Amino acid sequence: MSSADRLARPLKGLIAGQVRAVFNDRSSGEVPVVRRADALFPPDSVAWRVHGDVTSMLVGGVTALMLQMLHPAVLAGVWDHSGFRDDMQGRLRRTARFIAVTTYGAPEDARALLAKVRRIHDHIGGSLPDGTPYRASEPALLAWVHVSEVLSFLDGWIRYGEPGMSRADQDRYVREMARIAEPLGVDPIPTTRAEAEAIQRRMREDLRVDARTRDVADVLLNQPAPSIAARPFQAMTMQAAIDLLPGWARTLHGLERPGITLPLLRASTFGVASTLRWAFR
Repeated sequence: MSSADRLARPLKGLIAGQVRAVFNDRSSGEVPVVRRADALFPPDSVAWRVHGDVTSMLVGGVTALMLQMLHPAVLAGVWDHSGFRDDMQGRLRRTARFIAVTTYGAPEDARALLAKVRRIHDHIGGSLPDGTPYRASEPALLAWVHVSEVLSFLDGWIRYGEPGMSRADQDRYVREMARIAEPLGVDPIPTTRAEAEAIQRRMREDLRVDARTRDVADVLLNQPAPSIAARPFQAMTMQAAIDLLPGWARTLHGLERPGITLPLLRASTFGVASTLRWAFR
């Protein structure tokens, strides 16, 4: 080990430790997920590459939530069956852990978690404000949630991790994610980026924004940071997530892409992403 590596080691450990603390609830006994060669996704999968990048996954995750809530039935599920106002950080942490366990964890743990999520969906339902019934387990609704996540995670990685990612690898990632979609009851399940985008286009006519959408979006985008030190990073993440939204989705939300500060935002986010990748090497 070189002298530079010895000097950098404590800093890497400090950065990595702070990040792990955000994503693991120590009070409930959570520990970081250990990567396993026998996971649902093999080590040479595109999913290992995409899902292992902290910054782009955070940005893509917030973008995905902003897209998902545009569907009235998804919004109703959040509104009626979650404590989003008091536990938005917990919701984001649980989503991150779901991704970590299903991507890198023991296969039996991944399958058990997928089955648990499906059981939860089976018990979530109700009525929209206009009286239309909804069920979280509806396959087409799950497809909207799925493609919102897949495309947002992928686009976050392309922007902040691998700008030159080939279309073949993008398609491979979408195809790999069928391993998550199938046990959750998603239908249709896209196997290429073009198919995922087509599902998204078909469902756009069902999307709406109302007072409840704006309320949930406000809670998400303006939630308190977990610490004073994390405030600048969280503010940057939220702005980067808005920037990552498709233009039509930003318009629906009534949000504007940062203007003259956009190059600085993207450069800063890319810099943070590179630093965190260095810290976890």
